[in-house]
Formats: sequence, C-alpha cells, structure tokens
Amino acid sequence: MKIDLYTVIAIIAFITLFIGLVIYFFQHKFFFHPEKLPPDFKFAYDHLKAEEVTVEPEPGAKINYLHFIVDHPKGVVIYLKGNTKSIKGWGKFAIDFTRLGYEVIMMDYRGFGKSTGKRTVEAMKRDSQFIYDLAKKEYSEEKIIVYGRSLGSGFAARLASRNNPRMLILTSPLYSLLRTIHRYLPFMPAKPFLRYNIPTFQYLKSVRCPIKIIHGSDDNLVPLSTAADLSEINPELTRLYVILRAGHINIHQFEEYHRVMEEIFEERKVIIDAEKTSLGYSHRK
Repeated sequence: MKIDLYTVIAIIAFITLFIGLVIYFFQHKFFFHPEKLPPDFKFAYDHLKAEEVTVEPEPGAKINYLHFIVDHPKGVVIYLKGNTKSIKGWGKFAIDFTRLGYEVIMMDYRGFGKSTGKRTVEAMKRDSQFIYDLAKKEYSEEKIIVYGRSLGSGFAARLASRNNPRMLILTSPLYSLLRTIHRYLPFMPAKPFLRYNIPTFQYLKSVRCPIKIIHGSDDNLVPLSTAADLSEINPELTRLYVILRAGHINIHQFEEYHRVMEEIFEERKVIIDAEKTSLGYSHRK
C-alpha cells in the first residue's frame, strides 16, 4: 500500500501532539516523586538537633520545614532538595553543614511530606523566596548560603539571582527541565507543553555572589557536560568541582565531596602574583 507524503506528515504530527499532551498532563508525575507524611509524624536524627516549623506563605498552602540548630552558628544554609521523597530522608544531609558550624533550613515542596497546596512552578518559586525572607529575619544576607541539589538547583539559582546571599552552591545541577526532556526525546518540540521549566542557566546570568558547582564524573542522569556548560555562564564568579567516579544520587558517598565542601566553606582566598607564574608565557615565544 502506498502512503503519500501528507499522510506521513499527519501521522508524525499526531504522534508529536500525543506525546506533547502526555508531557503536559503528566509531567508532574515525571518530575516529582513525593513522599507524604502524616501530620503527627515526628522527625528524629542522630547527632542533629532540629526544630520543625510549619508556615503559611499564602492562603491554602502550608510549607513544612526543619531548622537544624548548632551552637554559635557561623551562618545558615538554605537547602533546596531534589525531586524525591521528603525531608524525612533528606534531613540527614544537614550534617554536612552543621559539622562545619552552619545551621540548615530545609523545606518540603508543596505535596511533599507535610507541605500542602497546589504545586506549580510559580508557587514553588514564591515558597522558596518566603523561606529566604524568614531566614533574613534572623541572619544578615552575608551569612546566608543557598544550596541546591539536582532539581533544587534551579530554585537555588533563582534565589541567588534575586537576592544577595554570601554564596550559591549547586550539586548535580540541571541546566533546565527542557534540556532534560530533549536529552531523552531529542525530536520533540517540548517547550509549548512544559509547565515546570526551571531554567537554571538563565538565573545564573544574574547571580552576583560566588557560585560553586559540584558534579560527579559518572552522573548518568545529568551528564557532567551540563555542569561544564553552567560554569561558563558566569565564569568570573564560578568554580567547578568534579567528583571522580561519583554518580547523581551517590555523590555524597565520596570523601572528595566532603573535602570540597570544607574548602568551599573555608573560603580561603589565594592571591596570585601573575609576574611570578607562567600566566603570561607562550610556547610560540
């Protein structure tokens, strides 16, 4: 049976539209994998002291977060987590900052843990800014560090672009959700169907504080090239750290990750005397 060109085009258009509608209506299931917690759930962690707080950033929404406390804090880290589970499990990572003398504020996105409310990308942006504003009531911005891991990197970058924190740290960051879709569906014009795009790369253009990017060399979910591309957006303020053999979800299981964290938080500035280095040398001369 002979199929004419118009029929082929119609079939391709139908398939593209079908996939686009699947992306549009079900992307919240692709991008978010929440764990819901009962209202009476009690958070408890070894070697960590945490206060549970619930706030109402706007009518119809409640945001639940943990404030991890240390004696004589040097500052606070606003931790924006990945797209899975709840702060019940993510909370244990606060130790990576409390051991360095920093308190941690870690929130659950809407629909995660005990947080409630309609989840949209704009609502999530407002919620993270609301938490940042709460932190500013207790800390000056020069003592606030914004940390984003995986999906949280986009919200972290946006916070840093609209505020003046001391530092922005991104671990295993996404370039954008649109690029993530294109990686798996390169033929798909997904932008018109995307409701949750979080363009980390766009936000980084407006960040004015130091930017630290940490990425695993063996990250199969978000390739290392993503971090390299992000590091080139605002290069004068950015430093990229590569954790050899680390993947996307296990980067914290490598000692080098924790050595890098110590180096970042120490902020030891080294002044280079260009005249005493090979900076001006050329093989051609």
